Amino acid sequence: MSERAWHFYINDMIDFACKVQSYTDGLDQTGFVASGLVYDATLRDLELIGEAATRIPETIRATSPGNSLAYDHRHTKPAHSRLSGH
Repeated sequence: MSERAWHFYINDMIDFACKVQSYTDGLDQTGFVASGLVYDATLRDLELIGEAATRIPETIRATSPGNSLAYDHRHTKPAHSRLSGH
């Protein structure tokens, strides 16, 4: 079985981002947080974007230092979530 080409993961990331936009269209933050289904679906697709990003070779990420794929998220503070009460 051959390994999946990395550029397909870019397409996946775009598809997941489009889904997130469609889920949250027209919602304010209160509505977003109040809708457990939308919140959970959005969180899952954001996780999938992150997972797909790890499949992009480092050599490709390094060629685009201005995009989020090249950003080293290990040095950022964790985002507050509704689960933490912030």
